[in-house]
Amino acid sequence: MAQDGSRITEWIRGQVKSAHWTLEATLKDVNDEMAHWAPPGIALPIGAAYAHYITSEDLLVSGLFKGGTPLFAGSHSGKTGLSESPPDSATAKDWAGEFSAWCRRVRIDLTSCRAYAQAVYAATDAYLSTMPDTELGRSMDLSSVGMGTQTIGFVLNNAVIGHAFCHCGEIAALKGAQGKRGYPF
Repeated sequence: MAQDGSRITEWIRGQVKSAHWTLEATLKDVNDEMAHWAPPGIALPIGAAYAHYITSEDLLVSGLFKGGTPLFAGSHSGKTGLSESPPDSATAKDWAGEFSAWCRRVRIDLTSCRAYAQAVYAATDAYLSTMPDTELGRSMDLSSVGMGTQTIGFVLNNAVIGHAFCHCGEIAALKGAQGKRGYPF
């Protein structure tokens, strides 16, 4: 149970940890060649999917929820393992086009990116460990990413937990397309 007695937030905290574990376990045997393989069509390379998820969680939790500076712009500036940051949905003229181009262009140093991911996960866990259940109902404007006004509970469920599992499935499929076992179980 969270320090303030919040039971729902503590349950969500466990779900976030589970999503992180599943994503990291699926990525465990990914090497640089696999991470940068560009699949046919418009699917994201593994490295781009991973980088997108990590930077999104960082922006949501450290930036939007806490109202602070995301780690990629603060303590981990220049240490994310990404050759370049993803496009900013708030300032991009054509976010989908810019994101698609970024996914094919970005290069990931897996060791550095995994270290950055662990810092993001720790920041998320620290936030959730003290967040009262009432915070789940706080609204935020996510119009810049096409989601309108949503609650923190909605965002945690869909853009943190669900997002992790969605990219985990993509990564598992892309590993399979490269002749590797997708999920670790």
